[in-house]
Amino acid sequence: MYTKNQVSKIKQEFWTAFGLYMKPVPSAEGRRIQWQNYKTGIKGIYFRMKAERHFASIGIEIAHPDPDIRQLLFEQFQEFEKILTAELGEPWHWELHGETESGQPIARIEKRLNLVSVMDQRQWADIISFLKPRIVALDAFWSNMKYGFEGLS
Repeated sequence: MYTKNQVSKIKQEFWTAFGLYMKPVPSAEGRRIQWQNYKTGIKGIYFRMKAERHFASIGIEIAHPDPDIRQLLFEQFQEFEKILTAELGEPWHWELHGETESGQPIARIEKRLNLVSVMDQRQWADIISFLKPRIVALDAFWSNMKYGFEGLS
């Protein structure tokens, strides 16, 4: 069993390793980017990557506080679903009425990798191999489609 501090330290080490691994990878627009803290530039839309004890995930979280705007943003992603799926190369799970770990309402579009643990350093390569192509694909999608979201939030 790990203490809370040990879990926090291991996760921090993982994200540092991920950041170093991704540092030479430019964004779709050729810019330097901090992949683990991706900024969409649109209020309430976040690209989230998680590495946990039993899974890793990557997703689009729509966390706008106004439920009508949150739904509008989700519907806008649905309008672009074919383009997003083509860029990602796989379907993701879509959820209009979700919650964060703290109980805040969100909508999300997500892909999970189960049966991996950030606590096992031998699995970090598997987690990074899962996250890297998907965050790069999200960035490519976003560089072309973010303008379709401006003014909605």
